[in-house]
Amino acid sequence: MAAARLLLAASVGLLASAGKMKIVEEPNTFGLNNPFLPQTNRLQPKMPPSAISGPVHLFRLAGKCFSFVESTYKYEFCPFHNVTQHEQTFRWNAYSGILGIWHEWEIDNNTFVGMWMREGDSCETKSRQTKVHLVCGKSNKLAYVSEPSTCVYSLTFETPLVCHPHSLLVYPTLTEALQRKWDEAEQSLYDQLITEQGYKKILKEIFEEAGLLKATEEKEAEKQNTKTSLQFETVDVCNKEYKKLSEEIKILKDLLSQHSIAYKGSSAENTSVEHVNHKWVTAETTVLNGSTNAEHLHGDAGIRSDAV
Repeated sequence: MAAARLLLAASVGLLASAGKMKIVEEPNTFGLNNPFLPQTNRLQPKMPPSAISGPVHLFRLAGKCFSFVESTYKYEFCPFHNVTQHEQTFRWNAYSGILGIWHEWEIDNNTFVGMWMREGDSCETKSRQTKVHLVCGKSNKLAYVSEPSTCVYSLTFETPLVCHPHSLLVYPTLTEALQRKWDEAEQSLYDQLITEQGYKKILKEIFEEAGLLKATEEKEAEKQNTKTSLQFETVDVCNKEYKKLSEEIKILKDLLSQHSIAYKGSSAENTSVEHVNHKWVTAETTVLNGSTNAEHLHGDAGIRSDAV
């Protein structure tokens, strides 16, 4: 009987201690598209989020979501992923959708001033988008939501991670190579070799290369074409390209002969062409030399227009 009483007392104690245990809240994963949710309850993003970028100390926010309820709507901000909105009503067609997917930073005066979430659900003829402002706070929380214009939302996210005055500076997040590029641009601006507009263009290119800003589709295609046309990864590839160029030069020489244009010289020398038609002379000389007359020298005022 005594043993039974002891066992009963132990069981009651365990139940009591279990009642005092803190219940761990289920992670808020709606905004992260929990794969365990039924397919009908999952949100359908138009595109995947961009890669995580920016201040390293903010990376710890990735994979977490923060909620804010206003009136009949619940908003969820998942840093480096998306922003979602869920209507808290019993209507059969209550809205639940994406207000924006992590896209890029907004940068001003060497400072990260906001996170842009773009390509959200369709809204008439455009997509919903959201700008998230990061402000100093005692804890991580979504503090305010507004819609300054139709389908463009503004969120205020408080976090102690941005309370330090240098916590949102852009320069420290860059690689040494990109920092040097920025330093050189600063020096060129100081020496008046480039304009303010040219300086801003260089900074934009630096931020795009760092993954802080997204380049436009046209610029990405241009970069890819440049890479393909200029990059010779092996000697064999280089030799093949040289052979192609040699064949093109031979075709051009044959063309000159067909038009009774005298040609002499070598690839290492200036090409001279004799023909009564001066236009033919100028055009064919330019093609064979593979260059045009320079309009200005390095270091003169012409560099200003090139850099813009």
